[in-house]
Amino acid sequence: MTTDRPTSEVLTCSIDDGIATVVLDRAEKRNALGPAFWKDLPLFMAALDRDDDVRCIVIAAAGPHFTVGLDLSSFGGQGLGSPAPADAVGTNRALFENIGRMQASVTSVVACRKPVIAAVHGYCIGGGVDLIAACDIRLASDDAIFSVREAKIAIVADLGSLQRLPGIIGAGHVAELAFTGKDIDAERARSIGLVSDVFPGGADGVGKAARELAVEIAANSPLAVQGTKAVLAANDGRSVAEGLEYVAWWNSLYLRSDDLTEAMTAFFEKRPPRFTGR
Repeated sequence: MTTDRPTSEVLTCSIDDGIATVVLDRAEKRNALGPAFWKDLPLFMAALDRDDDVRCIVIAAAGPHFTVGLDLSSFGGQGLGSPAPADAVGTNRALFENIGRMQASVTSVVACRKPVIAAVHGYCIGGGVDLIAACDIRLASDDAIFSVREAKIAIVADLGSLQRLPGIIGAGHVAELAFTGKDIDAERARSIGLVSDVFPGGADGVGKAARELAVEIAANSPLAVQGTKAVLAANDGRSVAEGLEYVAWWNSLYLRSDDLTEAMTAFFEKRPPRFTGR
């Protein structure tokens, strides 16, 4: 890891064999997402993005639950659930800016060039769904419970679920979950495509599965994996023809890489390739 590894009271990070595991580490509060989380997450994601030794990232959680979502108690007197103050305009502006910072925190997961896998167990509520929607791949334990809960507390989900989930599970499923605020179990989440797979064994089971998937990803050329993430992201808002042109430009820049030479050499030598990301 680079020497500028951030520290946090609510997040921990370990790196092993090219795989970084970022852990929501506020188990005593069921990993409620408060100011420290929103401040620290983008610092962690930026540091991992810069670290050439990191090839894949797993986001997991300590304790019995992934996260119960937004820490409402952290808002104090900022306006949630309280009458409008005399300076309503200033308060509204402050809330708008605060929401923007929280949105940017979640978007830092999307912006990271490395693939990000969410390993979910227990409750994943509200802001937790915003967080996993920003990940590239989502896995769940069989005890996982998901909820786009905001409507039940008189809030419109505003950190990315309503924008990202339609592309993951479809507009109808998003509308059902967001309008009702209902809980769904891991099997329903798998059936609608919110998670790719479900594993027994709670946090340990899904954590092991996420690690195995990350190892599989990390074995590939980091240039190709990160390029694939960039091309997939670039497809948004583009026609098929525009997407094809984009990937053609991408490969014209990176096809003559050391990794491609290593892949061809390893094939003819009948051995696993050893990619360097160059």
